Amino acid sequence: KKRMSVRSVNVLCRSVYITAAQRTACGAFGGSFKDITATDLSVISSKAAIAQSGFAPEEINTTIIGNVQQTSADASYLARHVGLQAGLPIITPALTLNRLCGSGFEAVIQGVKEILLGEADVALTGGTENMSQAPYAVRGIRFGSRLGVNPPMEDTLWEGLVDTYCKLPMGVTAENLAEQYNISREEADNFALSSQRKWFEANEKGAFADEITPVSVKVKRKDVDIVTDEHPRPSTTLEQLQKLPSVFKKGGAVTAGSSSGICDGAASLIVASEEAVAEKGIKPLCRIVGWATAGVDPTIMGFGPVPAIDALLKKANLTVDDIDLFEVNEAFATQCLSVAKALEIPLEKLNVNGGAIALGHPLGMSGARILTHLSHAISRGEATYAIGSACIGGGQGIAVLLKAV
Repeated sequence: KKRMSVRSVNVLCRSVYITAAQRTACGAFGGSFKDITATDLSVISSKAAIAQSGFAPEEINTTIIGNVQQTSADASYLARHVGLQAGLPIITPALTLNRLCGSGFEAVIQGVKEILLGEADVALTGGTENMSQAPYAVRGIRFGSRLGVNPPMEDTLWEGLVDTYCKLPMGVTAENLAEQYNISREEADNFALSSQRKWFEANEKGAFADEITPVSVKVKRKDVDIVTDEHPRPSTTLEQLQKLPSVFKKGGAVTAGSSSGICDGAASLIVASEEAVAEKGIKPLCRIVGWATAGVDPTIMGFGPVPAIDALLKKANLTVDDIDLFEVNEAFATQCLSVAKALEIPLEKLNVNGGAIALGHPLGMSGARILTHLSHAISRGEATYAIGSACIGGGQGIAVLLKAV
């Protein structure tokens, strides 16, 4: 096995709760949200979460938002602008953070840490991304260029998906896991098909209705509310998936159809202390039990959830059998299957309403989206314990454990 380490694992000795969780739909690449910045998407989900939280904006003590590719013009100010535009007081501080694909999870974790340290009682947390707005860049011309030099344009979106440390695109790391865990192209295609079908069935029965807040966009001069994820392709067939070429390796298992979608969206969660919840008489969605982060070899970055989940379960004195729902971000079918195989997670517990292959993977949003979805599932009585997790580009993993109240 490749060398890995767990640097942070925590099971809380105090109760901290999620009192509200709202997200936008996941907009397709170049779709309905292409002209709405990551900041503005987060403002929409944050306002919706605050409205459902039981807390007034002035009762929220901090804003922590995850964002990865910094595609908006005001990205340097993102969390601060989200807090102010969502109605929080001027005196309320804000933090924008980046743990790549784990950023949405990390924002919630940091909110909990501030509460545990006594720095806050209530935190606005979440994650946001607009990948459609990733700009092209021209390097090295800030101070001019020589006569006859035609500097190339750089696609910052694509470059951001390549780890220059190990000199590999993320898709190659997924091929490495397919080889290591003997995951066939057929298995990957079937898993991808399952993700699409599960999303469709879940959407039909209203499984996302409690968590999605509308985003108004102009369509032919009319205001239209986007309330459904745009990336899923529920009409996908196995035959269509089988015809797609492998992208990163000749004869490989990773195709466009078995990879997560490039998307836009935001999710926001209100995290509160036991004292704040009791004082307001709020019934939370769920309790945050603990979390773990881990480092793994960057060439198999998709394996990151394995040591993170394993350490978290051990710290909480639980086993895979005790967890009712697992949400592992589907960066790639081979990656998600390798995690399931390594931890022996039954597929009937894994991403039961579809994952990022269907919904898409707006980088900074995904962790917050997963926790939003699990929070509502727990509040509906669908689980007692649930774990949300993600692999992280560069070779990390992150996991958060939730429990019913």
